[in-house]
Amino acid sequence: MMLTRLKAKSERKLAKQICKVVLDHFEKQYSKELGDAWNTVRDILISPSYWQHAILLNRFNYPFELEKDLHLKGYHTLLQGSLPYYPESMKCYLSRIPNRMPSERHQIGNIKKYYLLNAASLLPVLALELRDGEKVLDLCAAPGGKSVALLQCAYPGYLHCNEYDSLRLKWLRQTLESFIPQPLVNVIKVSELDGREMGGVQPETFDKVLVDVPCSNDRSWLFSSDSQKAAYRISQRRSLPVLQIELLRSAIKALRPGGLLVYSTCTLSKAENQDVISEILNSHSNVMPVDIKEMAKTCSQDFTFAPTGQECGLLVIPDKGKAWGPMYVAKLKKSWTV
Repeated sequence: MMLTRLKAKSERKLAKQICKVVLDHFEKQYSKELGDAWNTVRDILISPSYWQHAILLNRFNYPFELEKDLHLKGYHTLLQGSLPYYPESMKCYLSRIPNRMPSERHQIGNIKKYYLLNAASLLPVLALELRDGEKVLDLCAAPGGKSVALLQCAYPGYLHCNEYDSLRLKWLRQTLESFIPQPLVNVIKVSELDGREMGGVQPETFDKVLVDVPCSNDRSWLFSSDSQKAAYRISQRRSLPVLQIELLRSAIKALRPGGLLVYSTCTLSKAENQDVISEILNSHSNVMPVDIKEMAKTCSQDFTFAPTGQECGLLVIPDKGKAWGPMYVAKLKKSWTV
């Protein structure tokens, strides 16, 4: 009874923090775009007690004891062995019950054992199919979780992590320092370039490019504490697809012919997801969609997907017991001929 009261009090406290300006805006847009599914998605997004956190184990300081403990607590591994290109070296554990392990503190010289994340954020990394020795670009890399995940999959010949925002760049550097041993840091380059310029600076350089663009971060926007700032964000939201398309065009220039590119966001917004990819496919004769429907079939045990109308795009939506996402993932290939 006491626990129920405490939980209700906690939920009331959290509910007070929900930004009505943002919720009203999302209500209008997403009830049209998602239909009836929006009701469940909304309930989960505004109730952090439903949220889940996956545990990505760090192969550079492997926590064997923690892994045993997770098994005993009923955690299961994400997609282990079910995707043809799922790397054995990547181990991510999830629980069906909402809970959160404490984060490890950053200590200089200490390599952390695990990274807490939204499990859906591993789908863009897996879609990239990274192989040992490849040159890879993470164009908008902060806070660094996807870069860390890429290094769980393979040993790239060269990993370029770029972040234009100087505050987020510090966060990225700290994440890499916390999870990656010193010898491997030698194959990683960190830069602070405007991502829209990368294609001109390093044309046709990379085998694989991840473009995890700045977007309407639906989860965090709903909990904006400053309603004026939230209203400003909403007013500026229409300009985000322009930036996203420019970043994608730059990424395509930086990709070698025959290379793969994955685009991702953590928003439900069609304007920032399917519409951006449609614009790129319509305006680039040397870019081809890559069918990733099979990934959705394989992952349906752990994730709920909304229809996107695209063979090359997936949209993970939060659901009860699978509170992962939002996460949009699209996969493209650059052809040899223009």
